[in-house]
Order: sequence, then structure tokens, then C-alpha cells
Amino acid sequence: MTRGLFVTFEGIEGCGKTTQLNRAADWLRARGYAVLTTREPGGTALGKRIRHALLHARQNVEAGAELLLMVGDRRQHLFETIEPALAAGTAVLCDRYADSSRAYQGAGRGLGEAAVDELHRRWCPRVPDRTYLFDCPVEVALLRVAERSGPGREKIDKFEREEIAFHRRVRTAYRRRARKEPRRFRILDAKGTSDAVFARLERDLEALFAPGRGRTGKRG
Repeated sequence: MTRGLFVTFEGIEGCGKTTQLNRAADWLRARGYAVLTTREPGGTALGKRIRHALLHARQNVEAGAELLLMVGDRRQHLFETIEPALAAGTAVLCDRYADSSRAYQGAGRGLGEAAVDELHRRWCPRVPDRTYLFDCPVEVALLRVAERSGPGREKIDKFEREEIAFHRRVRTAYRRRARKEPRRFRILDAKGTSDAVFARLERDLEALFAPGRGRTGKRG
């Protein structure tokens, strides 16, 4: 049985990656692929508790502890959810993965990307087959965050409340990693409409899931 493809969706807050992940999942399922969508943190029962502690709890989490909680969530996620699905030939679409920790904790929090890489080499060695980076200016992304939040709507989480300099460090780190690994990454301009962004994503999905690559999960 051919292993399923592991595809991750990355970007700063408000970049639109979650919307595009859901559209990609629908697109693949319409073509007969077995697809699992998941996210980090929060892809397991343990991960949901970690997610709440990191994003919405009132306690201040120290930067190093934040990183270790993220990696702990990721390790459990790989063991419990991602690896079994890939082994069964299912395409896994994941909303954030190791590149988020490199950008947010490594660069944003100043812990160093090398330290984050070392943890992942030891505990979370799975590398995505493709990573889509939805890139747009910080000001554009944060305006979207503000527009979707408010009474009766989504609550702004801890990362979304960070100062603009933090988000700029995160974006810079993402772009730097993408330049370092051009075979894995695809940078998609996320400033436009959802339809315009997906049109670019769709072209790469067609190439990635072409006949002969990762099609065990295709039915019929």
C-alpha cells in the first residue's frame, strides 16, 4: 500500500490557511481521495486541552514551556492520528505543523529556530510532502482577524493579540524557511479573494496528486 501524502498549511494569523485547507479537502474528496483534516494544536483529545491552555487560558505560559507543550501535542498527534492515517494511504491535510513552531516560538518568541529544529529531529521527525505557505502583509492579515472577531463572533486568541513586531518576525521566519526548502514549500499570495487564492492552490494540488503519486486513497 502506498503511503498517503502529508500536506501542511501554514501562515500568520488571518492569512486564510484554514479556509483553503477546507476547500482543498473538499476538492480532493470530490475526486475520490480519502482525506483526513486535522490541526495543531488540537488534533487529539490531549491536544484540545493543550490548545485551550495555550490560546485561551488566562495563565501566562513561559516561552520555553509554550514550545514544549506544542512539541508534546505534535508528538501525540503524530502517534495517534497522522502516522496511522498516512500508513492507511489517506491524505492528511494539517492546519499548522512544525514550521509554525519554528516561526512562532523560534523567531517570534526568540527561542531560536535551531533549538526548535533539534526538538523536532528527536521527537517529531516526519517531514511534510508539501507545505503551503499563505503569505500576505501583516497589516492585511490582522485587519482580517479584527473583522472576524467581536461580540457573538470568534474570540481573539493569545497569538492574535501579540504586537505587530511579533507577527512580522513570524512572517519573516516563514518566508526564510520557504526559501531554504523550495522543493517542499509553495508560497501562495494570500492577499486576494478566497477564490483567487484557491485557483493557485488547485494548480499545485493537481500536480501533487497526479497519477502515480499517493493515489492509494483514491476510490473507484
